[in-house]
Amino acid sequence: MSNQQPDDPQWERGVLEKVALAAIQEQRRSRQWGMFFKMMVLLYLIALLFIGMGWYSKNDATKGSHTALVDINGVIAPGSQASADKIMAGMQAAFKDKNTKGVILRINSPGGSPVQAGYIYDEIKRLRAKHPEIPLYAVVEDICASGGYYIAAAADKIYVDKASIIGSIGVLMDGFGFTGTMEKLGVERRLLAAGKNKGFLDPFSPIQAEHTAHAATMLDDIHQQFIAVVRQGRGKRLKETPEMFSGLLWVGKKSIDLGLADALGSLEYVAREVIKAEDIVDYTQQENIAERFARRFGAASAETLLKFSGLGSFNIR
Repeated sequence: MSNQQPDDPQWERGVLEKVALAAIQEQRRSRQWGMFFKMMVLLYLIALLFIGMGWYSKNDATKGSHTALVDINGVIAPGSQASADKIMAGMQAAFKDKNTKGVILRINSPGGSPVQAGYIYDEIKRLRAKHPEIPLYAVVEDICASGGYYIAAAADKIYVDKASIIGSIGVLMDGFGFTGTMEKLGVERRLLAAGKNKGFLDPFSPIQAEHTAHAATMLDDIHQQFIAVVRQGRGKRLKETPEMFSGLLWVGKKSIDLGLADALGSLEYVAREVIKAEDIVDYTQQENIAERFARRFGAASAETLLKFSGLGSFNIR
């Protein structure tokens, strides 16, 4: 039995020391749990960053024979999800995989840049020549027009749905003109340029016949390139009509009759019945957070500036 009494100073000191020690231990435990939860949150954020920035890919290691899928979705343009860089990177990875038995380009695009479409077309031809044992098919969903069809023409075969929209083999160049509005507002255009054609299709100046003629020549040059690509890709399957290269569109069944497509078929059908590899692995290059931000705020602003410059851009759509 202790000799200390409640009114003994030593006893009081002992009690205070125990209380203080217990408080310190509790603080330590709280800090440890706090550090643990902070570490878990940090690891979670790092995992999200890896996924968002595209550093993780489910296709890093594929197993077994499979059909490779690359999506072409939306407008074909630099910096977009359907840019040549992304589509070509996806195709290259698909052809490189030793377990790939066939590649499918699933297309749902109204078209876009003829340059970007041309890059993809040429890369398809190169990869097919390098890997002749791996076929490449195009499968059209809702629409495969202009630049989308430019790319599809390089495929071994084109499969469509009966309600798919195909065609629009043409080229356009669009912009705005503000001369009438300026006259009403009393605004005077003062354009200084070195080179008599430097103000080519300036939207704030009256349109000039020679500029219109030159633009028409450029459009026709690109149109003829487009026509040549379609004729080369489709070969004898193409049943040309006067309207075929006029920019018109056709539904899936009619496109087959015209030789613009080969047969009806979905992604799953082509993988299962044509390639004979039912397992589908997606090689589409995913857009990361930084690219999504740049595309939404940067590309949109750049396109607006081009529109208002009057020059716009050439589009096969």
